[in-house]
Amino acid sequence: MNDNPTHGPIVVLAGGLSHERDVSLRSGRRVAQALRDQGKEVVESDLTPDLIDLLRSLENPVAFPVLHGGVGEDGGLQQVLTLLDVAYVGSDPGACRRSFNKAVGGPLAAQAGLARPRMAALPHDMFRELGAAALVVALGERIGFPMIVKPARGGSALGCTKVDAVEELPSAMVAAYSYGDLAVVEEFIEGTEVAVTVVELDGAPVALPAVEIRPNSGIYDYTARYTAGETRFIVPATLGDEAAAACAELAVAAHRVLGLRDLSRADIVVRPDGTPVLIETNVAPGMTETSLLPQAVEAAGWDFGLLCAQLVDNSWARHLA
Repeated sequence: MNDNPTHGPIVVLAGGLSHERDVSLRSGRRVAQALRDQGKEVVESDLTPDLIDLLRSLENPVAFPVLHGGVGEDGGLQQVLTLLDVAYVGSDPGACRRSFNKAVGGPLAAQAGLARPRMAALPHDMFRELGAAALVVALGERIGFPMIVKPARGGSALGCTKVDAVEELPSAMVAAYSYGDLAVVEEFIEGTEVAVTVVELDGAPVALPAVEIRPNSGIYDYTARYTAGETRFIVPATLGDEAAAACAELAVAAHRVLGLRDLSRADIVVRPDGTPVLIETNVAPGMTETSLLPQAVEAAGWDFGLLCAQLVDNSWARHLA
């Protein structure tokens, strides 16, 4: 991992106006410090009207987006960076859109033959116009209980509800719609919840050790994700060799199917028989002290700062190609 002197300052982008702003700011601070520890020149910036002027004022900048949710993961920011001809770490706009929208990414993965939960996506206006009662019955018959209801676009488990009975479904739909006009209803998969980070350093995606997630509450919600001590993480996960290999293969396959690059994280549930099921992918994994990607990096025996620096160098080389 040699230093590449040809690129200029690294602009770590964090914050934004999504519901995950605080998490993004914490992720950004960690990435910025890790890069500075590698001797890199780093500029930290929020998503403000001054950002474009900042990027244009720098010579050969490389952007490192660490924005969660909304504009940071839906391809919008990546499109702006592409228009400005600024090199950046991460997936291109189209791949971001495919991954961020669960109503798009889930079916694409299923069509490619990857194991996925049964799923339905319903717009808010359809739910309202046709009447909740009839649709609730149809969802129960189609998906079955228990099920998970969540916004099609979003992260950090915001607006997600586990539903065990038909009478709980309407309020769960309302909670999901509070974060967007499209809700996804999925079969709840029982099993061991793991996260598998995928990184590309030498042109090929590689899966890092799976991180097992054991929330104290039993549900990996926002509080469990970002409150120290609320969740126990085990890395590498307590899976057999065969199941661990299957999880790694599934995560890499999802990364490829969705056209992702540089880094991603696959959320997977391993059934009791050892079969992994893909829940979703994330193009901007959290980088906080309780986040899963840094834990996987450490378990792999890698240095987090060195990895970030290599991703920057690779994105610069790609930009020059």
